[in-house]
Amino acid sequence: MSASIRVREDFAAADLRRLAKVSRDAGQSRRLLALAEIYDGGSRTDAARIGAVGLQTVRDWVLAFNAQGPDGLIDGKAPGKMPKLSPEQRQALAAIVERGPDPNLDGVVRWRLKDLAAWIQASFGVGLDESSVGRVVKALGFRKLSARPRHYAQDPATLAAFKKTCPPKLKAIRARLPAGTDIELWWQDEARVGQKNTLPRRWARRGSRLAAPKDQRTEYAYIFGAICPERGKGAGLVLPRCNAPAMTAHLEEISLAVDPGAHAVLMLDGAGWHIAEELIVPHNITLLPLPPRAPELNPVENVWQFLRDNWLGDRIFSSYDDILDRCCDAWNRLTEQPWKIMSLGLRDWAHRC
Repeated sequence: MSASIRVREDFAAADLRRLAKVSRDAGQSRRLLALAEIYDGGSRTDAARIGAVGLQTVRDWVLAFNAQGPDGLIDGKAPGKMPKLSPEQRQALAAIVERGPDPNLDGVVRWRLKDLAAWIQASFGVGLDESSVGRVVKALGFRKLSARPRHYAQDPATLAAFKKTCPPKLKAIRARLPAGTDIELWWQDEARVGQKNTLPRRWARRGSRLAAPKDQRTEYAYIFGAICPERGKGAGLVLPRCNAPAMTAHLEEISLAVDPGAHAVLMLDGAGWHIAEELIVPHNITLLPLPPRAPELNPVENVWQFLRDNWLGDRIFSSYDDILDRCCDAWNRLTEQPWKIMSLGLRDWAHRC
């Protein structure tokens, strides 16, 4: 039989019972009460009865208590199996996931779990199934996300330069206005909504394949939308086509939404009807073109996504009039929520000017 082990002498039974009373760990409280019985002169058998365990377990508790005190009686997390991938190998995996595959070298345009498992096997000689690779990739901070479209010819330097030059441009516009004129920063864009509608994501059970009706008819309309995120305002029209007269009508609508005595700086892309010679710009609006191929700079793109995902997508429109009614209803619902316009539209680089 194992030799008996004396419990450490810097505690007393009352100390252990007091600690058991305030402990938030039920297992620790039970072990403290069992060891308190030993301090009171009870046998190890009595302690085992109180702890509802065997004598060997009581011995293990005494060893842990002698080594670490009351903290040694708290259940620690089981170490589990050693991971198959070392920290260095996990970082290498994170690097290739971050980089993405080279279609010419890797033969795929996006990483699948089976591709990553094959890469791990070829690189490190470690065999992992797809579910294990998925857990490792998620633990490294990756999730499968939809890519945001970006124009293939976009110049990132141009976007960065515009953000830097925007404040001086706004100051130059302000300098041309009467002293004390308030500036409102607006953004404008158009979205086509039609019977060939979008199918937004929705919740469904894992492994299922959703089905939704898809119209093949071709009636459509355009939402001309503009927002002033700093003040939570919007101005929109739903029109049958995009041209200079339609844009002139929208500018008039925006002009009416600008606060009296204020001046609007309207940021918009370089579409032909935005720069047409016959375009009539109201006196209280100055147009400020965005760089080409840079929809990321225009927060109205986020507005379109919000409207499609929540109110316009996944619908069957019976006619042009139905499209018109639904678009007007969606835009009006948005303008009734100024906090939503602020959330979707505020941009630090533009509104800190």
